[in-house]
This record gives sequence, C-alpha cells and structure tokens, in this order.
Amino acid sequence: MALNEPLASDLPEDYAPNDKEDFMCARQQEYFRQKLINWKNEIIAESRSTIANLRKDTEAHPDLTDRAQTEADRTLELRARDRQRKLIAKIDAALLRIEDGSYGYCEATGEPISLARLDARPIATLSLEAQERHEQKERMGK
Repeated sequence: MALNEPLASDLPEDYAPNDKEDFMCARQQEYFRQKLINWKNEIIAESRSTIANLRKDTEAHPDLTDRAQTEADRTLELRARDRQRKLIAKIDAALLRIEDGSYGYCEATGEPISLARLDARPIATLSLEAQERHEQKERMGK
C-alpha cells in the first residue's frame, strides 16, 4: 500500500476522534491518515493549476509596469509553492509516523498530543505545552 493512496475507509463520514477511544487506535490512525492524504492531494492540485498558469503567462508585455507586475506575481506564487512543497514533506513525514506507530506522540516528552491539536494541525510533532516552551526558548535566543 502506498502512503499517498486513500483506502476505502470504514470510517463513517461524520467520524471524529474522541477521548473515549484508546489514543491512536486504528480508527484514529485511519482518520488522520485520510485527513493528511486529502490535504496533500489538495496542495498538489493547486500546484498543478499554478504550473498551468505560469505556462500561460509567458507572453511578453510591452508595458514595463505590466511586465513588472507579472514578474512580482510570479515570484509571489513561486514562494507560496515552495512553502507548500515544504508542507508536503511534513505531511509525508506525518504519514510515515502513522505507519511506524509514533504519530500523535510529542517528540519532546513522548506524551500524547491532544486530539484537538492534531485535528487542527495534523502535522504537529509537539504537544501544545512543548511547542510553547520551544517558541519561548527561540524568543530568548537559546
């Protein structure tokens, strides 16, 4: 099974992970796997449309202002695509963590990351508390 291929899921459409289940049970793992794959597929679809738009916008503009605007738009779009490329790498890493059983656990403490945090940020590798400590250390220059 490839990591990027959605499986036919037994999850109900309205399923949401909850604290009454065992943490990172098979249902929760499948929920987050599907969420990550869908997110990745959306990003890839957006990238394809960007590539098509960049190819379409290769016409020369006689007006310097129009040419400058087109170049500025292109630069901005390419920067956004670069951020999305990095995001895809984080999504792939999260999918690998699901496969190896480490998904959902804080890299700093080994404790479970809250389901609410994972639902909001499925690529999270730190619990909210560990993330706050990390950001505080960064602000202090340590």
